[in-house]
Amino acid sequence: MSDVKSLINTGKTAFYTFDIGTLKKRTSYLRNHLPEGVSLCYAVKANTFIIKELIGEVDCFEICSPGEAEICRTLGVPKREMVISGVYKSEETVKMLAADPDFDGIITVESPEQYRMICRYSAEYSRKLTVLLRLTNDSQFGMDSSEIEHIVAEKADGIKIAGIQFFSGTQKTSVKKLKREIDKLDSFLHHLQDDFGYTAEILEYGTGFPVSYFTNDEFDEEEYLSAFSEVLSGMTFKTHITLELGRSIAASCGRYYTHIVDIKHNKGQNYALIDGGMHHLVYFGQHMAMRHPVMSVCGKTEIIPDRYWQICGALCSMNDIVVKQICLPDIEKGDTLCFENTGAYCMTEGISLFLSRDIPAVYLIKENGDAVCVREKYETSSLNTPEYERI
Repeated sequence: MSDVKSLINTGKTAFYTFDIGTLKKRTSYLRNHLPEGVSLCYAVKANTFIIKELIGEVDCFEICSPGEAEICRTLGVPKREMVISGVYKSEETVKMLAADPDFDGIITVESPEQYRMICRYSAEYSRKLTVLLRLTNDSQFGMDSSEIEHIVAEKADGIKIAGIQFFSGTQKTSVKKLKREIDKLDSFLHHLQDDFGYTAEILEYGTGFPVSYFTNDEFDEEEYLSAFSEVLSGMTFKTHITLELGRSIAASCGRYYTHIVDIKHNKGQNYALIDGGMHHLVYFGQHMAMRHPVMSVCGKTEIIPDRYWQICGALCSMNDIVVKQICLPDIEKGDTLCFENTGAYCMTEGISLFLSRDIPAVYLIKENGDAVCVREKYETSSLNTPEYERI
């Protein structure tokens, strides 16, 4: 056992921390600012390291790949809380779900072909599988409304169509846009009921709630959630609402720590080189490192910043600039930088295998302050080394 301060003092490489107390406060905050009875579905692609801590905190888990499904099974996610999603589902995946008599979760349907495959295995194993039909957002995801109409009109035996799933993007700051989507979904659900006799029990909606990552972001979340709650309450089709959330749940619990390993002054520009970089740290909307994430120099937060720096990573790439022209206090080799709001995607969206650099360790900060290592630093050189004995 350790704590964050000792990790900072003894750490020799970059690492991530995910604070469980912050995570649980976040889920409580969302429940308290959304209409009563609305379910929360966690998109596990945002951060797999906090899944176990969210069991009992959220209502279900959106799973988009066989790998994510295996992680959820290993961590004890109840099968009834699994929503098996993802644009591509293999025959093996669907067959395994149908063959498992204990699987009582939900499978999303991305295409008519996928629906027929689910029907086929449902019949083969005499199972009544439960599905959500995904409505397209005019992209490669989901199905046209006409295809959904055909499926619900078909009324296939052996399949329970629980409802409709819809997701249209992320970082949506406009409640007006959310209202337009909800109004269309409301109308579509009425249409399915009135014209095809199908009543959807569930509407799973991916809201794409925004997260403030940068110092100049201006966003009143309480006002935003209040306005969105009014939109949901205004729906005339009464169904159970499940909100699929990823970064909105996970982002605030994460921090990324990296160390200054060298300092340079080239052509009048100050450079601080760190042992991490863009392969570890990805913010949505970063825009070539021009926007400044919330960050600090550990142990120097009381010192007034007095000099501008380019913070550059350890990759041999001119693109590896984490932050441009940020004013910092007097820094030196060995200082630790802390980047906030890194709980979602940052640790997985980077180009982790580029240049065979190490993947950072991950620590969970328990509610008593203890830091528990849940993944050691991983050397990636073995993954990039060809094995000639296989030839």
